Amino acid sequence: HPPATWVPTLYFAEGIPFFAVSLIAGILYKRLGLGNDVIALYTKLLLLPWSLKPLWSPLLEMFKTKKYFVVLLQFAGGVSLGLIALCLPLPGYFLYTIGLFAVVAFCSSTHDIAADGLYIASLSTKQQAAYAGWQSGFYSVARLFSQGGLIILAGYLEARTDVPHAWMTIFATMGLILLALSLYHAHALPTGGAARHSGSLREIADTFWDVLVSFLKKPNIYLLLLFILLYRAGEGQVVTIGPLFLVDKRAAGGLGLTMDQFGTIYGTFGTLAFLAGTLLGGYFTSWLGLRRALLPLICAMNFPNLAYVYLSTALPTNHVLIASAMSVEMFGYGFGFVGVMLLMMQEIAPGKYQTAHYAFANSLMNLGLMIPGAVSGKIQMALGYQKFFVWVLISSVPAI
Repeated sequence: HPPATWVPTLYFAEGIPFFAVSLIAGILYKRLGLGNDVIALYTKLLLLPWSLKPLWSPLLEMFKTKKYFVVLLQFAGGVSLGLIALCLPLPGYFLYTIGLFAVVAFCSSTHDIAADGLYIASLSTKQQAAYAGWQSGFYSVARLFSQGGLIILAGYLEARTDVPHAWMTIFATMGLILLALSLYHAHALPTGGAARHSGSLREIADTFWDVLVSFLKKPNIYLLLLFILLYRAGEGQVVTIGPLFLVDKRAAGGLGLTMDQFGTIYGTFGTLAFLAGTLLGGYFTSWLGLRRALLPLICAMNFPNLAYVYLSTALPTNHVLIASAMSVEMFGYGFGFVGVMLLMMQEIAPGKYQTAHYAFANSLMNLGLMIPGAVSGKIQMALGYQKFFVWVLISSVPAI
């Protein structure tokens, strides 16, 4: 099958479970009445598999084919999302759903490894470059579909039924989509290489150790890793609490947006602004060079958080104004995010094990997002929304 028949669906399938865990889970728990501290802690801990996936990625090279793992993990993720839907009306829904979200997170993070490996193994260098835009494009379509379309649908359903049953439809929809894609990919995907039946754990362990030692011997590696860890300290907090602030009641200091308003403002306009920011950030860095562009990129990523300071102070009711402020913030987020990605590609990845070293740096970057996000709920509840968003700005100072 030509790449055009499976590259778009592969990366759409990669995006759906990730956004289910990273954003929709938090909004779900907020609508069910949980506190911001609980939501922030548990939803950010769910991102841990994306930081730890290099630890088990060698195992995917030892058995079966990349296609086998892609199809299996999509099917398992789809079933898990469907089970989340069934658990929502139960009295102990939180325990069941958080466990199932952990399964989805493990399946999704591991699926990323297999999907990227399949893409690299199945396409020539020329084809990889040609379809790179399709990769990011359809991953962004999944983001727009999840954060925009599904959230708007949730708002429509909440107006007609209770919250648990409205969100049952959302998670059942995501589950059915992943199941359908797994069945399609069982037919449409290339194998990504011959089937493997390796039993040499020693060889894998030796290679992994060599990868790790060579990584830690790179010039200035500890300073670079510290910088990567700090780069997203502000963002990790604002992407956790920001959506909760937008939908929280005005009596609690939030903006009180309904689900359809949130899906339109944050999920649709915000996502489009983020995409525009990433594109322009790439061209800006290419024009100026990474060394000179890095400081402006950090500032662009953090200073637009002033939009949240303004919104939490003024508490405007004009949705055009709110949408404009969020679009500025999301544009800056996308523009600045390019900096840390290019830093990892150009300063850390080059060498014998460039794929593995990039994966290590990427995992640390995810920890830099997860750790501040996990504690952000307690900080927000102690400070209130307005002072919390000022604290987010202060959190950007160490990286600058």
